[in-house]
Amino acid sequence: MGETVWYWTVRQHIRPAYHDCRVTLSFFTGGTAKGAGCRLSLVFAPCALGGVSNTYFESGTVVRLPDRSHLNLYEPGTARRLLDAAAPALEAQPAARNVAVDGWPYFAEVVDRADQAAGGHEPA
Repeated sequence: MGETVWYWTVRQHIRPAYHDCRVTLSFFTGGTAKGAGCRLSLVFAPCALGGVSNTYFESGTVVRLPDRSHLNLYEPGTARRLLDAAAPALEAQPAARNVAVDGWPYFAEVVDRADQAAGGHEPA
């Protein structure tokens, strides 16, 4: 992304109580480029409108429940689109080395942008 090389990882935390489960997509930089040493974590927690994988579906998958839109955070294209969408969160806190944000707004931005480009969903 620009001059900065970003690496990414997905971590899944499964707990006995589903509402305590989390799937986290983290991006981090290395080297001496501008922004080196930064970490941006998009945290997906179960909520009324979204679910996270906890053995029911593929590991690393997050699902928006009303329309069943989903993203697999292990897919490189998905990770890149989420990084592009969330990059302003880092710019808003330039001195912070670790930024953790709710991932659901970025999920919506990525999925809704893809839907607009494709002309929307077909009725089920």
